[in-house]
Amino acid sequence: MSLFVIADLHLSEGKQTNKSMEVFGNRWLDYTSKLRKNWLLLVGENDSVIIPGDISWALTLEESYDDFLFLESLPGKKYIGKGNHDFWWNSTAKMTKFFNENNFASINILYNNAYCLENFIICGTRGWFIDEKQQNTVGEVDFNKMINREGIRLRLSLEEGAKLSRETHLPIYAFLHFPPIWNGFICQNIIDLLEEYSVDTCYFGHIHGNYSSPQIQIYKGIKFIFCAADYLNFVPLMVK
Repeated sequence: MSLFVIADLHLSEGKQTNKSMEVFGNRWLDYTSKLRKNWLLLVGENDSVIIPGDISWALTLEESYDDFLFLESLPGKKYIGKGNHDFWWNSTAKMTKFFNENNFASINILYNNAYCLENFIICGTRGWFIDEKQQNTVGEVDFNKMINREGIRLRLSLEEGAKLSRETHLPIYAFLHFPPIWNGFICQNIIDLLEEYSVDTCYFGHIHGNYSSPQIQIYKGIKFIFCAADYLNFVPLMVK
């Protein structure tokens, strides 16, 4: 059994969305087929894949059906987190009901909770950029409110992870959509929480088109690993 991660799938299988990422460069050409091919080569039925946000372009749960049908057709269990483009995201109760009603049995929600997978405890949240210059938003956004809210959600997840870690003695890994550090930006709120809960490995996505950037950055002893789908050329990355 193995554990993989790949963020930012940006699926657009439904007729309602029709928002392909192919307009963003050659690496995105036929990206859904590329993802399927690589996934089938690497991921087995007993494996797990974490997807830290920006899963579907759908605006509602109903519109996301074809994208989750695509994910359900792929082997392995999937653990999904929220991204800034996941407008279909809803309450845990409503999403669970939607997945159950449509027999999406392999899809699990990583949100205010934690799981014990393979040799790791996984936790996560969306995160946020507090540097407005690096975050394109629509309308007025209270950045302090957003990062405080994400901090609360991450703490809830890490607290659940700490309980599991005390039982299993396994390390806690964090999976965020937004990078806690990037291009001189540091989200101190998130860093403080990772330090508090002794998290030494954190995976993130969100950034696109930066193919020459280092995959691993180390800050305050924490290893930050870039796992956006286009950066990985749509090859799921094994968690180590």
